[in-house]
Amino acid sequence: MSTAAAGVGKPRLCGIGDEAAAGLPEQIRIHRDIGFPAVELRTVDGVGLHDLPEDRVRAFADTLAGAGLSVPVVDTPVGSWAVSVTGDFELETDILRRAVVRARILGCRSLRVMSYPNDGLPEGEWRAEVFRRMRRLTELAEDAGVVLLHENCHGWAGQGFRQTLELVTDIDSPALRLLFDVGNGLAYGYDALPFLRETLPWVDHVHVKDGVRNADGSAVFGLPGEGEARVRACMELLEGSGYQGWYSIEPHVALIPHLGISAGGPEMEKAYTEYGHRFSELASTVAVAPSGRGARTDA
Repeated sequence: MSTAAAGVGKPRLCGIGDEAAAGLPEQIRIHRDIGFPAVELRTVDGVGLHDLPEDRVRAFADTLAGAGLSVPVVDTPVGSWAVSVTGDFELETDILRRAVVRARILGCRSLRVMSYPNDGLPEGEWRAEVFRRMRRLTELAEDAGVVLLHENCHGWAGQGFRQTLELVTDIDSPALRLLFDVGNGLAYGYDALPFLRETLPWVDHVHVKDGVRNADGSAVFGLPGEGEARVRACMELLEGSGYQGWYSIEPHVALIPHLGISAGGPEMEKAYTEYGHRFSELASTVAVAPSGRGARTDA
């Protein structure tokens, strides 16, 4: 370890709740047991937050506040693996509007989106339709006073850092920023660290996954710091550059939504809890340059 100051403070560690358990009471209990002060919300009891009644979300907000947990990000399915670039865009804008209302109830102004998987369109047409949609979604976010966080996952801009940079610089709005997932490059065929170096100024939130890439190009996920995603090096680059956002675990060990994989029950809770403790330990040893610049990235 370098001689620089070490440790990412726990107030900036959280996780995606439904990777721990289906119900909100269990999600809260598990995050509190790990020592995380926040929970990123995606689904509760298998239902997307945008589809839950507003009065139920208000009850969630009260319960979370009583437990001392905040919600830094709400994950929407907008532009994700569950849709395509040729699908009904009006349904997408409706989902975003409803997600914004529920995020506000929870005291959250950051919402995760992606940039639409293709559905047989030529590259140029795919890109053009993605940009049309993302501009409109960003306008809606601007009007609502929220920020969209584009994840480097399924979709046109998730193909690599060049596409991601083209999207955020062309739209050029403070309402469109980036969610960097450390482990997504394993599935999409690129290394995390070069991607992060290029996109760093736009990163507002981080998902933590780790694992290895098989010979067939598929990814197998495991504990943080034990795979090929260079989790520590990415964190040191972020910390050394003055990153002030959250690190949110998304283990994909017992739950992989887009593949329909879910262990459920005690096995899921045990895997998530182990992952959370392991990541807390790793984060406590991350080297941060005293000046806020230049942390080593050779790990």
